[in-house]
Amino acid sequence: MLIQIGNIVALLALVGWPVVIVYFFRVMPQTRALIWSILGAYMLLPQISAIDLPLIPPLNKESIPNLMAFAVCLSYWGKMPKPLPEAWIGRVLLVMFLISPVVTVVTNTDPIRFGIDTFGTMRLVDPNALETWGLPGLRIYDSASVLVQQIFFALPFFLAREVLKTDEGLREILLALVIAGAIYTLPMLYEVRMSPQLHTRLYGFFQHDFNQAIRQGGYRPFVFMPHGLWVAFFAFMVTMAAAARARAARGADSRAGQKLLLVLAGFGLVLLTKSMGPLMYTLIFVPMVLIMRPRLHLMVSSLIVLLVVTYPLLRGAGLVPTRAILDQVSAVSEDRRESLEYRFTNEQRILDHVAERPLFGWGGWGRFAVYDQATGESESVVDGQWIITIGHYGWLGYLALFGLMALPVLSLTWQARRKGAAPLPIEASTLALILAVNMLDMLPNATLIPFTWLIAGALLGYAEAMKRATDAVQRDSLRRAHAGIVLGLRPTEAQDRGPRTLL
Repeated sequence: MLIQIGNIVALLALVGWPVVIVYFFRVMPQTRALIWSILGAYMLLPQISAIDLPLIPPLNKESIPNLMAFAVCLSYWGKMPKPLPEAWIGRVLLVMFLISPVVTVVTNTDPIRFGIDTFGTMRLVDPNALETWGLPGLRIYDSASVLVQQIFFALPFFLAREVLKTDEGLREILLALVIAGAIYTLPMLYEVRMSPQLHTRLYGFFQHDFNQAIRQGGYRPFVFMPHGLWVAFFAFMVTMAAAARARAARGADSRAGQKLLLVLAGFGLVLLTKSMGPLMYTLIFVPMVLIMRPRLHLMVSSLIVLLVVTYPLLRGAGLVPTRAILDQVSAVSEDRRESLEYRFTNEQRILDHVAERPLFGWGGWGRFAVYDQATGESESVVDGQWIITIGHYGWLGYLALFGLMALPVLSLTWQARRKGAAPLPIEASTLALILAVNMLDMLPNATLIPFTWLIAGALLGYAEAMKRATDAVQRDSLRRAHAGIVLGLRPTEAQDRGPRTLL
């Protein structure tokens, strides 16, 4: 057993979290215990640190909570839950998500070499000119490892679809986010004032580049998350959850005013993070939660996820007006224009590189990046989850992952529009907005986290339960109409009288 990075405290935190999860399930309801098993680990466990064991992917702050929560839930149920979604498209996407990385390994067994000069049949390499000799080919053995890794990632999706698919489950997610925001307030304030150092003091190392912690003449907090941008998006989610709870309490709870104050407190957390993207999300979507109807939330969410899913396809086809976007950004800030242009340039290099292996991508070990063929020096820097996924697993892998993320929002939107569907609660529509905005944020950043999977699974389970309830209402309506026809009544009379006409 080897811990890759970190001190003994980091190791103890990783191996001790399963004990914490068991405690959660002993003292909390199953819904709450599952949420805190995943969310608490994301908030508190060390970044990068991992335990390496043979034959399985590294055990870290993502895989350990997922596996332990699954094991405990399995002991509760006494059987395996149904892993496949009810809709055929969901099954196809899930199978693609699990299998396409395996095919990626099989199609990338060739090594990549740099600095090779060919003279007839001779191949010469000057090792002094190389930054790196090349990149190894993937081994067939790696296909089993990558399949296990995909399952590890998706476990919160499976669990939430089974445990959090009810109104109560959705309310528990929002409540947990508000409490999590309260827990993180003091650490965030401390790091804004003293600089991000909690991770270093507790686990022995800083989880990122410290220069990126410096912003606007001060600091932005990192706490125990990958980067300040992750903390900023977390603050946005907290504010959205507080807004949903304030909206639900309006007119029915004497503490509605207090809950509205929590929205303002959440907005203050977003300001502390000094990140423009999450601040814009907060200014746009929090008022939407407080004012607009839930079905309009779903319409906006659906438009966002469709935009995200199609964006790389449009980029690949050259249909995104990048030049016009840069001109608009330059009117605001020339520095931001240069940063965005640099991002566009790197993404285009990756897209051109992926065009050589479009379906299944280049796989891991940095093979998807672009390098100087003479020296092996990396020429690409990528941040967005979409381009990382396409580079690793190709267009099929991208459609599988982002299709699974979009499916709950689109399914919920479809079910809410059906005749006989129950009114949509504000909790469901707010979580749909959070998931959609998280997908939008995956274009510039790699903010796919276990809690994203948990929200997606809960919403898909809720949409499937909503479908079953609506199907039952429609069947009952058809039975009443059929009974009326048999007895010679008009359909409206039959529906009013119901099955009692047979007595």
